[in-house]
Amino acid sequence: MIRVEVAVAAPLDQPLTYDLEDALLPAPPGTAGDPVGLRVLVPLGGRGVTGYVLAVVAMEDVAYTVRRVTKVLDRSPLFPANMLPFFRWASSYYHYPLGLVIKAALPAGMAPRSARAIALVPGRDQELRGFFGAEPPPWVGELLTSRRLPAAASRKLLGAKATRPQIEALVEQGVLQLQDIVEADAVREKIETLFTLAPGLRAGLEHHGTETGPDDAGWSQVLPGDLKRSERQTLAALTALMAASGAAKVPARELFGRYGGARKATIALVAKGLIEQQTCRVYRTPFGEPLPPTPRPEALTPGQQQVLAQIEPALAARSYRTFLLHGITGCGKTEVYLRAAETTLALGRDVLVLVPEIALATQIEAQFLARFGETVVLLHSGLTGAERFDQWHLALSGRAKVVIGARSALFAPLADPGLIVVDEEHDSGFKQDDAFRYNGRDLAVLRGRCHDAVVLLGSATPSVTSYYHAGSGKYTLLQMKERVGDRSLPAVTVVDLSRKGRGGEKGLFRRELRQALLDNLAAGQQSLLLLNRRGFAPVLLCQDCGAPVECLHCHVALTLHRAQGRLVCHYCGYSLDQRVICSHCRSTGAMVPVGFGTERVEEEARLLLPAARIARLDSDTAADRKVFLKLLRAMHDREIDVLVGTQMIAKGHHFPHVTLVGVVWADGGLNMPDFRAAEKTFQLITQVTGRAGRGESPGRVIIQTMRPDHYSIRLAQQHQYEELYRQELELRRNPAFPPFVRLVAFHIQGEKEEEVRQGAQRLAGFCRDEKKRLQAGVEILGPAPAPLERINRNYRWQLLLKAADLDQLHMLCRQVREHRPELVAASCRLLIDVDPENMM
Repeated sequence: MIRVEVAVAAPLDQPLTYDLEDALLPAPPGTAGDPVGLRVLVPLGGRGVTGYVLAVVAMEDVAYTVRRVTKVLDRSPLFPANMLPFFRWASSYYHYPLGLVIKAALPAGMAPRSARAIALVPGRDQELRGFFGAEPPPWVGELLTSRRLPAAASRKLLGAKATRPQIEALVEQGVLQLQDIVEADAVREKIETLFTLAPGLRAGLEHHGTETGPDDAGWSQVLPGDLKRSERQTLAALTALMAASGAAKVPARELFGRYGGARKATIALVAKGLIEQQTCRVYRTPFGEPLPPTPRPEALTPGQQQVLAQIEPALAARSYRTFLLHGITGCGKTEVYLRAAETTLALGRDVLVLVPEIALATQIEAQFLARFGETVVLLHSGLTGAERFDQWHLALSGRAKVVIGARSALFAPLADPGLIVVDEEHDSGFKQDDAFRYNGRDLAVLRGRCHDAVVLLGSATPSVTSYYHAGSGKYTLLQMKERVGDRSLPAVTVVDLSRKGRGGEKGLFRRELRQALLDNLAAGQQSLLLLNRRGFAPVLLCQDCGAPVECLHCHVALTLHRAQGRLVCHYCGYSLDQRVICSHCRSTGAMVPVGFGTERVEEEARLLLPAARIARLDSDTAADRKVFLKLLRAMHDREIDVLVGTQMIAKGHHFPHVTLVGVVWADGGLNMPDFRAAEKTFQLITQVTGRAGRGESPGRVIIQTMRPDHYSIRLAQQHQYEELYRQELELRRNPAFPPFVRLVAFHIQGEKEEEVRQGAQRLAGFCRDEKKRLQAGVEILGPAPAPLERINRNYRWQLLLKAADLDQLHMLCRQVREHRPELVAASCRLLIDVDPENMM
């Protein structure tokens, strides 16, 4: 018996202690079977939950009863023990339970728990049928067939007001029973059966020099004479497949596909010792046909050589250091990442590459696959659960040395990461906005510190905060100011969409952009059109009363997706047929679409350019990875003339034949209630501008805007990042915002509006009282309803804290967590968001 410290996958702030019987362990403690990193099923209250073993602790006498681990769920640890300090720090910094941090880090579907399943008592079928009469509900038929319902179906029935009393009555009558079960993992290892010729048969065949099949004369001298025809045909199919593949072992699915009679014949052949049957684990791969990689350059540019001259000694020193690589678009940052990865792998260490979006992971994976082959794995939410499970285990086993993915790949179980790359480090996509609200970029820096690794933050438009850290010496600034091949940055034209600049023009494209699209198509070049809003129109208005069609669960208008014929809520997923009656005036008249999205841009582009091959890339069209890859490949192969898209087309892509970029409307981000609005607008415009002119022909960019004089648009036109940085610093000094202060946001959510409001007010009062008691220099803003005050049936209020001293903010957060039950009703959720990115 040993005693272990366990972090449970439940909202508890402290780990718990359990006793673990030696018989449950996969191997004795202190050997390869050390329990640290294993998942265990442990009792918590009246149920069983998943926990994660953190440490073996001393068997001391304690005043309380120590409960026992129910079950060990793994044969070996799911993460290296050296990741525990990283998990603990993330839990402490983001004020999120440690067990839930580890659960979020692991592939989904790996947190089983105890559950209750509805089962039919043997011999009581007639009583069950009779209880419901002639028309029993569908679940009764399923129960009569399967004898026990799955945990998920049972949970749904027991939670429904209509069915729970019926089930309770049937349990009381002894017709049904509720069984305690443990839910299985949603994903598991894939095991494959393999067949091969037995060594004795192989040796006999080699001795007689036969190379054909069982009907050959040589075979008759080594095979028993009583073989059935099906057994001979099975041997013929097996040897043919081995010869064709050059492999010593053939998967059962291939053998059975070649000859259907082999299913029975293999059993007899194994029994006769003529073939051998083995099993092995198969790793499911997410890689399809990769995009064409850029060839490895024979020589580096001077800029690439200069930055690598600083990065490589830090890698060789095996010490923590963070570099901020500020390189203009098209300067060859990806090649720097690849060369640094080569150096890291040569030192025997691992490489982790993070990108803010799955789209960028797909783009960069082709380059890394071309260089490093089977040592590369992917980890992001675009994979199936099974693929992610297998990719995780390849990294855990050490077979994979390079992990590429979005923010969740940060938790990849690499034992010794020596290089951590964060591409497009400025992107808000690195911030997780649900439950565990971490920032992938910031945790990458922390993980680098934990593992003595080099962290390389790269961007053409670094975040103001990161650039400030580089100026203060926290990061080392590296700069690349020239494009590969000495290509020039594209010329940028700004078109005024305001009334004074509009004239009599109509439509989404003004004269300059229309003519440029026509000319570019005639020249055989490719064009990009950016609008960072998907759908056809963001609002559908009643023609009679002017009321918008709104989501039933959120206080937001539904977006018209004309291609689907649906009105969709982009926050909760609720949707309606586009043929609706006004809920305000009950009018059956026409509904008018107002505003525009990428679908409408695509439609107008087709009207303007009827002969052009036009495609659209946004989260609607890129939801399927295969479709997304096909579209990118078509763009690289010049099978698309005009690509319309959201920010997904703005970052990281290398399309050498794109010579025109049109920003249809540059002002969307400027209207957001966010102190970073100008910074984000500059970044998006600069990034999409960088897609033009990356090949032999020069590029051109046309920006349409209602605010041509706004500094973010004017400076993006002039490619002046440093000036943007200076202006942003001046604006953020007073009132103070990052990087001069740190922020924490408290979000209170619940279905009862009054409880949410009262909870927010109590929370604000408590924070102000604690501020006085602690004499903390914290500024407290709010409480106030969130700009989007109701999402997915939940009313939302928030409170914002600002302070130059981060320790004071953390102290207040700890006090709030300790007193949470007194401040917020049990029906409400309190979310703590450290370093918030989104205040909507």
